[in-house]
Amino acid sequence: MAQLVKLQDYISRYQIDLKRYPTQFVRLKKQQWERVNASYERGALDTSWIEKEQEEDLEVEEKKSFISKLFSRNKEETSTEILDEKEVENQEVPEESTTLFFEPNIVYNPSSKEELRRMYLDQLFHFQLKWASSTLMEKSYVDPKYMRDSLLRLLTLQLPDNYFLFYYPILKLKKAPVELDVIIVLPTEIICIVMLEGRDLDAFIGSGDRFWVKKSGKSESKVLSPMISLNRMESILLQVFKKEDIDLPIRKVVLSRNGYIDYPGSAYQTQLVDTRSFPAWFQALKSSPSPMKHMQFKAAQALLNLVQTTSYSRASWELESEIENE
Repeated sequence: MAQLVKLQDYISRYQIDLKRYPTQFVRLKKQQWERVNASYERGALDTSWIEKEQEEDLEVEEKKSFISKLFSRNKEETSTEILDEKEVENQEVPEESTTLFFEPNIVYNPSSKEELRRMYLDQLFHFQLKWASSTLMEKSYVDPKYMRDSLLRLLTLQLPDNYFLFYYPILKLKKAPVELDVIIVLPTEIICIVMLEGRDLDAFIGSGDRFWVKKSGKSESKVLSPMISLNRMESILLQVFKKEDIDLPIRKVVLSRNGYIDYPGSAYQTQLVDTRSFPAWFQALKSSPSPMKHMQFKAAQALLNLVQTTSYSRASWELESEIENE
């Protein structure tokens, strides 16, 4: 499951401590699945929901823990030096059950282990959205559309744990916000993706012009060339990486999962993936035996240093929620 490091301009836990949360997430995911799977094999699944009061108590304890640590940290603990590859693999993370709290809610007995796994991952996806929109002390308002976003679900649920996903992040460059498209930071490369999707079987006719032609049945319309967004993303990343001395290749992809792309000639240094080539392309994308690496962390951190964030204190969030419910 790819790690959703940044979603739009929402506050993210990964912004607070990138060197810590990826390893915590991987461990949490593994531990909770082993626990749920073991219960399933014993025929002892707990099908009751967690009480709301329990979650609220945990958040209170989480805040207390956070405040306590603010006063107890020493200079060595507050170092922001990025881990090297060996440290990333061998890092021992102290337990923070409140920070990491994730308890799958098994609301019915699944008929198979595969069904249990789908149920588990679906709830883990919602947990990822929580991490990508909140910290111990802040929250962002999450647009409900992301709960139903099929591409976001696909990328987070199907890609490996060692991938960092930036989903339409907003960077602040020269005091101006710039929204990018999809960026996946792999251990050995960066993939920039621009989506071209409409109705099933739509055809996109590409060219070197500013606009492409979209054919939907018998009708035609113009769409902005995805190359513009791709080239802008590449240019921004190259500038950031040059400044931060980051050496990772950038791969550009125009993606249409449900349509066709026709581009006469060849698109310069850009991969065109449509409904015909998508299954093989995505299968290859999922196959990455490399563990998380130092340069990958460095690249992700460089982007996080530039992101724009809109968030609210938890106290303010909770007060407004209470007013709305009255």
